[in-house]
Amino acid sequence: MSPDSTDARGTIVYDADCGFCTRTADWVGSHGTATTQPWQTLDLEPLGLTVDDVTTAAYWLDADGRVAARGAGAVAAALKSCPGGWRVLGHLAYAKPVRPLADVVYRWVAANRYRMPGSTDACRIS
Repeated sequence: MSPDSTDARGTIVYDADCGFCTRTADWVGSHGTATTQPWQTLDLEPLGLTVDDVTTAAYWLDADGRVAARGAGAVAAALKSCPGGWRVLGHLAYAKPVRPLADVVYRWVAANRYRMPGSTDACRIS
């Protein structure tokens, strides 16, 4: 999964059982050119993904429907589909010096998504 293979025509795959994830995906869908897709509506096997994969991280599917990024990379790709400063932030998150920090921040947010605005009990990752 190479972050360099992402473009603004992809799809962010998220967990629709999580209120925080759904609100975030809705924001991306209304501000960017990316599409959003809850994992619950996908056939995961052809993508090479499992339920554990998609309940613990967001995924980015490229324009051909192939998995191109996971976690912070998926969020960065989605941000790259948005205008202005959001696009810049998406590119910045892919920069080699920033990428490790973006990964740490993503893992922290994912682990604590049940504490984020709009979250529900379903946001807890067991």
